[in-house]
Amino acid sequence: MEKGGHYDASGLIEAQFEPGSQGRVLKNLLGIKSKREMDQVEAQEQFRALEELIRIYDQDHRFTAADVRRIHKIWLGPIYAWAGQYRRVNLSKGDFPFAAANQIPRLMIELEKGPFREYTPCRFIVMSGIARAIAVVHTELLLIHPFREGNGRAARLLAILLA
Repeated sequence: MEKGGHYDASGLIEAQFEPGSQGRVLKNLLGIKSKREMDQVEAQEQFRALEELIRIYDQDHRFTAADVRRIHKIWLGPIYAWAGQYRRVNLSKGDFPFAAANQIPRLMIELEKGPFREYTPCRFIVMSGIARAIAVVHTELLLIHPFREGNGRAARLLAILLA
């Protein structure tokens, strides 16, 4: 679980911090130590990834758990060795624990069989149907919190693709 802003998962690459970053920047392929610089690089990569993802997924696509992993990998793959892989560390935000790491593969399959099957492709006639589809998929994905970092932004990329 998160402890004082850090994650208790010694030995796992996804829980390691970049040397010299004072525990503020995760170990990365670029050797970035500054949080501000990492935030900028992640944002630039998110824009690049969105352009690539729009070319990959069309309006008739039914999303799967593998697609969510692919979205994460396309976005953060140039930065983190573990991009696109489900997390192996347990995380919480404040007093709220996200899904246990060992349950993520099962929960992602349930997401695929449930909300992804029901709401994708996202071709509803009325705006309220589109809004509901995006909200349900977004919320369910965030509750699972399948990745070590970037869950909210990956979920927003998926929401854009659904829309």
